[in-house]
Amino acid sequence: MLIVQKFGGSSVANGERILNVARRIANTIAKGNKVVVVLSAQGDTTDDLLAKAHEIDPNANRRELDMLLSTGEQQSVALLAIALLKLGCPAISLTAGQVGIHSTSAYGNARIKRIDTERITAELERNNIVLIAGFQGINRYGDITTLGRGASDTTAAAIAAVLGADLCEIYSDVNGVYTADPRIVKNAIKINEITYDEMLELASSGVQVLHNRSVEMAKRYRVNFVVRSSFSEAEGTLVKEEVSKVEQTHVSGIAVDDDIARITVVGFPNQPGMNYKILTQLSKAKIPVDIILQCLGRNNTQDMSFTIKKEDLKQSMDILQAQRDLIAYERLSYNDNVAKLSIVGAGMAFNSGVAASMFEALYECGVNIDMVSTSEIKISVLIDKKHKEKAMQSVHDKFFARQEN
Repeated sequence: MLIVQKFGGSSVANGERILNVARRIANTIAKGNKVVVVLSAQGDTTDDLLAKAHEIDPNANRRELDMLLSTGEQQSVALLAIALLKLGCPAISLTAGQVGIHSTSAYGNARIKRIDTERITAELERNNIVLIAGFQGINRYGDITTLGRGASDTTAAAIAAVLGADLCEIYSDVNGVYTADPRIVKNAIKINEITYDEMLELASSGVQVLHNRSVEMAKRYRVNFVVRSSFSEAEGTLVKEEVSKVEQTHVSGIAVDDDIARITVVGFPNQPGMNYKILTQLSKAKIPVDIILQCLGRNNTQDMSFTIKKEDLKQSMDILQAQRDLIAYERLSYNDNVAKLSIVGAGMAFNSGVAASMFEALYECGVNIDMVSTSEIKISVLIDKKHKEKAMQSVHDKFFARQEN
């Protein structure tokens, strides 16, 4: 079998853990498999490098930031190669440029355009374990780019896709995907299998186990995807097209995202095209908008509220303030003390009362709902950030208490 394994930053945080990963890879090789490994930077390396850059310039040049941040993954692959060679396993470490992971030029959030397979294939034919720096690409100018935080998962999924790998294993410090964050909800249940669509919604709603673009990649190319712990032999969670008995569960998981902010535009004209004028300004700046709520105001005006990532708040406010004459709104406000709580489940599409049960759980724990967004397999609500833990626990108990008994 050809297996792509990805190890997160906590899995390679120090020398002892790197040796542990090396032994796990060696065991995989001993079973007759060929292995390609994708690595994240060690522990908090990326944050530390970012802090060093911001000491010099809080608005550091994005190209130079990518040059700096990409070194974290290069350290990881080189150190793991040293560990594998010490164990007598032939291995070679490669950067994105050496492999040929071609990306767009959006520094800090580039997308993979294509991956050359010649170098990887040649090294595998030499019986080398191929270690590839995740999170990075190379653009048409030959510059290093980074793919966004957490995107080593996406690197692994893309490599598994182009190589036609039999399996892609994503290793982290948890045993798989849980019904809720086990650090918040102590009685969270590990999920044995989950659909691509459900996992994508959870990843997009705040679950940190998988990068959402990696799930998109896996779904598009039908990559066999498993989320496992690098610290145990637990089976993990299988991510696949369909799962059994999904209709009995209704809700598969609960996620919370507090890295968001709400912007409210008050008192703009109640005329066709005004929503377009507001949102197109953000779209031009490549700022994604999530939950949107619109209502009629006074004197033939409209109000609109929407959520964005917190990191985009200042830029969004600056853009909208600069466009006040075009939009003709009365006032602009924001709130960055909010959280988005979401429930996800393919079975929701075929069962009534799921939304009512969620709202009942929030009522029972005294949490008010500010905004609501729904899709076929997801319901999201905006709540006060300070209530996120008790809200998550209450909603989890509402949907999963019977499974625990």
